[in-house]
Amino acid sequence: MNNLIIETLSMGKLEVNEDQIYHFPKGIPGFEEETDFALIHMSESPFWVLQSLKEQELSFLLGDPFVFYPSYEFELPDDEAEELGIESEVLVRCIITLKEQIEASSINLLAPIVLNPTGRTGKQIVLHRAPYHTKHNLLQEQPAIDGKDGG
Repeated sequence: MNNLIIETLSMGKLEVNEDQIYHFPKGIPGFEEETDFALIHMSESPFWVLQSLKEQELSFLLGDPFVFYPSYEFELPDDEAEELGIESEVLVRCIITLKEQIEASSINLLAPIVLNPTGRTGKQIVLHRAPYHTKHNLLQEQPAIDGKDGG
């Protein structure tokens, strides 16, 4: 397993291994020329950083949408699954826009990042005919603590 040192703006130099590197054949909308990213889990949190291997300034904060919106679901179109070579395993992450006030932060549920952890390919997929939009409140659908409101 080869390790790679990558430069990041927010986290300095990082060592990543091959299984953290994902190829986005079509890039990410707005960054089509960036096709290789490292997926870095921020330990003990539901957050990841998707860091470009070429451009140290380019990274996206990702979250596990099912942590923030347990009822989140969508059907992956067959052609998208085929393009990514997905047979069974799939990882879904969504781009998070952090604001100074965490309450104002949002998660993009309309265009999830879909990853094939086996073939290590990825794509941002825009869900047509889905009830989601690009700026869902990050802290909206939190389960009540102990089943009581206002805990």
